[in-house]
Amino acid sequence: MSSRISSMLKALVLALTLGFLSGPALAEPGIDAHPVVNINQAGEEELAEALDGVGSVTAKAIVEYRRENGAFDSPEALGQVAGVGPATIENNRERIRTD
Repeated sequence: MSSRISSMLKALVLALTLGFLSGPALAEPGIDAHPVVNINQAGEEELAEALDGVGSVTAKAIVEYRRENGAFDSPEALGQVAGVGPATIENNRERIRTD
């Protein structure tokens, strides 16, 4: 291998290594890695994307329940929706907003 190719490969490896190492250091502080969703306003797609363990069928059930029964007053109220159990609520507690 010529010295020019060897130098280029070393430079590439160095650039990639620095890129991986500096990624987290460049992230903005205070940005939550988990999305927050208002369960009284979100549509089906947003609910399914934001909440762990909630797919399109359960998201649709949440929206339909809300339409028929009014706004949720707490994250625990999601337990009234078919397909949403205590584990789903607990796993998403930090993501759920009702205001």
